[in-house]
Amino acid sequence: MDLPSMRENYALGELCEQQASADPHALFTAWLAEAVQHGVPEANAMTLATVGSDMRPSLRVVLLKGHDEKGLVWFTNYQSRKGVELAGNPCAALQFFWLPLQRTVRIEGRVTPTTEAESEAYFHSRPLASRLGAVVSPQSRPIEGRAVLEQAYARLQASLPTGAGPERPPHWGGYRLLPERWEFWQGRASRLHDRLLYTRADAQSPWLRERLAP
Repeated sequence: MDLPSMRENYALGELCEQQASADPHALFTAWLAEAVQHGVPEANAMTLATVGSDMRPSLRVVLLKGHDEKGLVWFTNYQSRKGVELAGNPCAALQFFWLPLQRTVRIEGRVTPTTEAESEAYFHSRPLASRLGAVVSPQSRPIEGRAVLEQAYARLQASLPTGAGPERPPHWGGYRLLPERWEFWQGRASRLHDRLLYTRADAQSPWLRERLAP
């Protein structure tokens, strides 16, 4: 495996200030729609970075389940490692990587839990198997083996009336990241990639758009 010689030639598009919206959420919405239209697998998959009390960062992939001017939303177990870290430090970063379009979007901001109503609505919209799995999995905690999960799943399934689903556990729900910083990256030839950064002083201020060197 010759890792030093592995590289892609980026030449599919460009990102110019004249073409980019002044509103980063509008640009993100357009790029996400293009990723979906082009059949990018799991186009809503995003890497979530958090920092623990030991000041060590950790990463994992989660799925975007909603976005608007209020922020970007995903759902998880509040007792997981990411949940514990967000409870102690409610700042996080997200990254989307759409390789077929040679694009990356990075977002940074503060995170708050979604409302109980939002968490409840999304939980009950999930397939039954996913709801059962969410209830029985002590996410991020050591277990003796897969059989522990399978047995807990079978017990819960057997305890419910046919076709009925479990209640949402109180430790499961959503998070919303309110963006304070957006960066859009478009691959270009000669590694002279396009990078546009959006920042603002506060939620009431207009976005400042700047070009960054690649």
